[in-house]
Amino acid sequence: MSNQIHNLDSEGTTTRQENSTWNNILSIRSEKRFKSMELANNVFTDFIELHGDRYYGDDRAIVGGLAYLSNIPVTVICQYKGKDLADSKLRQYGMPLPEGYRKALRLMKQAEKFNRPIICFIDTPGAFPGINAEERGQAEAIARNLFEMSALGVPVISVVISEGGSGGALALGVANKVFMLEKAIYSVVSPEGCASILWRDSKKASLASEHLKLTAGDIYEAGIIDRVISEKGTFEQLCERLRSILQKEIIQLQKLSGMELKEARRNKFREIGNIRKLKEDVLRRVDA
Repeated sequence: MSNQIHNLDSEGTTTRQENSTWNNILSIRSEKRFKSMELANNVFTDFIELHGDRYYGDDRAIVGGLAYLSNIPVTVICQYKGKDLADSKLRQYGMPLPEGYRKALRLMKQAEKFNRPIICFIDTPGAFPGINAEERGQAEAIARNLFEMSALGVPVISVVISEGGSGGALALGVANKVFMLEKAIYSVVSPEGCASILWRDSKKASLASEHLKLTAGDIYEAGIIDRVISEKGTFEQLCERLRSILQKEIIQLQKLSGMELKEARRNKFREIGNIRKLKEDVLRRVDA
């Protein structure tokens, strides 16, 4: 293992300025980058926010409620980093607490009861790591979401907007369709966390980002997501593109029964890591 880590280290000849993956990560973390609620407010109409998990409290890092996607009633759940510094502090910079995940699950179960499709916007560096979160059952809350989402009888679509960090992102990511915006990342660990583990030096995050294969293109090639959504054009054009894609996908998914949706979702995640299927998919795309 030490030799493997040394080999990785010796490959790190690029600087942070030259590392396109790292520069992309810095750009999506920038305050200038649009946030999930900015997208939601432009993609959906008549949004009504619902609060609380009915157990402990209301976590502001997750914003959820009812809305319309064109003329389709949907439940929308967003991981939200905040619009400015003060707002970001209130929302733990988009890192949800256990009550946030339980609120999200409450809204998902409500959506299933009323046969509404669910759309999740993922944008988090990870679940909140504080001791208060652990005391209130952070791991259980995430695990419960994974378990319950796999069995929902309504269409579920998740879109990674910017950062998809670890289990904190996956807790909203067990969906029939998983998309990523062009510049988004999705990873089991942050580059800083990976560098701290491998080299005990978070300053090597740039090097770690190259080896993690966390870009939208990398994740798509690995067969983990279903589509990469282009960010070309203006913000308004992106919102229109996203609205159109979501609407078409929801209409197709609504043709399936609840049992078919559950089975398709479970099969989708069981196939992740299937090398034979991955090779077939790659060859099919090359032939096309």
